[in-house]
Amino acid sequence: MGFVEKAVIMDGEEMQRAIMRIAHEIIEANKGTQNLVVLGIQRRGVPLARQLAEAIERVESARLPIGSLDITFYRDDLSTLGPAPRVGHTEVPFDVTDRNVILVDDVLYTGRTVRAALDEIMDWGRPRAIRLAVLIDRGHRELPIRPDFVGKNVPTSQREVIKVKVQEIDGVQEVVVGEVQQA
Repeated sequence: MGFVEKAVIMDGEEMQRAIMRIAHEIIEANKGTQNLVVLGIQRRGVPLARQLAEAIERVESARLPIGSLDITFYRDDLSTLGPAPRVGHTEVPFDVTDRNVILVDDVLYTGRTVRAALDEIMDWGRPRAIRLAVLIDRGHRELPIRPDFVGKNVPTSQREVIKVKVQEIDGVQEVVVGEVQQA
C-alpha cells in the first residue's frame, strides 16, 4: 500500500495564516490568555500546538504552557494496531485542574483520537474547559465531537486521506490530499 498525493490543499503560508486566525479566535473566546494552556496530540498536533502558542505569544506577549499527549493506550482500537504499536511521549508539565485547555490536532476525522485525548486529559486533572483546535476538519464523524477552532474544512470521501506535513517532522509545511493505493 502506498499513498498517492493528488493535490496540495494548503501551503506553508496558508497554514500560518490559519494558525494565526485560530490564535486570534482563541484569544477572543478566552478573553485573553489568562488560565490558558495548550496540549498537542502526538504526532503532528504537537508542533502545531507550539506554532499556535507562538502565534498567541506574538499577539498577546504572553507565553503559554505547552504539553503533549500520546493517546496510544487510550485508543479504543489498540488491539488492532498490531503487536508493537508506536508509542510516543506524554508531557504535561503543568496542572490542568481548573485551567482552560486548548487541545490541538492536525486532522479531525472520526473523533476517536479526540475522545482518547479527552480521557487522558481527565486522568491529569479536571480542567475548567477543554476546547478543540484542528488545522483540518474533514468530516465523517463517528462520535459527537465538534471542533471549536478550525483552520480549514475539507470535505472528503472515505477513500481520501489528508496528510498534514510540518517542518519539524517532514521538512516542509503543507497539507495534501490523496488516496492509499492497494498493492
